[in-house]
Amino acid sequence: MATFTDTARGGFRPGMLIYDTRYRSLTIQIAFLFLFMAGAAWLVDNTIDNLRALGKDFNYGFLSVRAGYDINQRFVAYTSDSTHGQAMLVGLLNTLFLAFISCVLATVIGVLAGVARLSRNWIVAKLMTIYVEAFRNVPLLLWIIVMMAIMTEAMPAPNAFRGEDATASMLLWDSVAVTNRGVYVPEPLFTRGLGDVDVGIFLVSLDLIAVLIVGTAGLYAHALIQRHAEAVQNATGVRPVTWWKSLAVLILPLLALLWALGFHLGYPELRGFNFQGGIYMRNSMIAMWVALSVYTGAFIAENVRAGILAVSRGQTEAAYALGLRPGLTTRLVVLPQALRVIIPPLISQYLNITKNTSLALAVGYMDLRSTLGGITLNQTGRELEAMTLMMLIYLVLSLMISAAMNVYNRSVRLKER
Repeated sequence: MATFTDTARGGFRPGMLIYDTRYRSLTIQIAFLFLFMAGAAWLVDNTIDNLRALGKDFNYGFLSVRAGYDINQRFVAYTSDSTHGQAMLVGLLNTLFLAFISCVLATVIGVLAGVARLSRNWIVAKLMTIYVEAFRNVPLLLWIIVMMAIMTEAMPAPNAFRGEDATASMLLWDSVAVTNRGVYVPEPLFTRGLGDVDVGIFLVSLDLIAVLIVGTAGLYAHALIQRHAEAVQNATGVRPVTWWKSLAVLILPLLALLWALGFHLGYPELRGFNFQGGIYMRNSMIAMWVALSVYTGAFIAENVRAGILAVSRGQTEAAYALGLRPGLTTRLVVLPQALRVIIPPLISQYLNITKNTSLALAVGYMDLRSTLGGITLNQTGRELEAMTLMMLIYLVLSLMISAAMNVYNRSVRLKER
């Protein structure tokens, strides 16, 4: 029986581009490419014509214009006299900070809830089921508003901490104050600090850099100790005791550095009508952090539960037969294998957290959406430029997170020998 993939007699014919499977896929791809390019060209041309009709052009010169508005939370130097570009940077850093701390807390909540949902304790398992179903099936924006309402309405005012008739007290040995204006926590201070370096847009703390270097060196030394222990175990069958060595390289150098820098904590104190000193965390940031973490943690819990259930029951039974306790079995046998199933959907949850930070506009947290896509857009009238730039930034952030997590995913997946 003759087929279209047989070698054509008489050479190439134009009809083979459609009917011959050797060329058909390439023909379809080229056709779709031309259609896409034509659609993109039409869209650009239509946009230019509409801008011309409105008397506008397309440029990003507005980023160097004075912003003229304040930002209530910032990690770099900024005033109302700064440019819109500087305001965009402040909003971007606020977005990155919120996304990072939310990813960390959501992962912790999700892992604990996912494991607890598989607990043999009926009450614990059902409570985790209620948590997962309640938070997954209510829109995130509502949870953000609820958390903000709790922080502003249910928390005491600063004057409730004053005097003998105080109706509120500070937490953790009078070091943390939770009020309806925000949360005040101790701040790290150094009496013999190394100072700061001005890099133009912000100050870099040399004390922080020194702590990061010593901490990284400690982690590297810990990895070398573990690698040596594994080599000894593979050679002799006996794993040497390494916990005290790891503890020494991780803790002692860091403690020595902090002592040399004169590390101490600055505690918040009630002065006048509000607390002074310490680190001030706004209610808007706390509400966003808690809502994003608890909401996304419910989805991560289901990912963790699915990953654990994907591990063969025989793995657990073999660990029990070797004398491992349930806790060690979960930590050393089940979770490492479950990571191969957990990581791919976990990437999507981290991307969702990063993009969902744009909902911070609802509670007044000045992120990228509130600065570049909010006040800057309204003041300059550069809607197209602001929105395309903001979309590009979110796209780059998402691609970077996805790339980093894919690298980790490749490191934990099964490898052929």
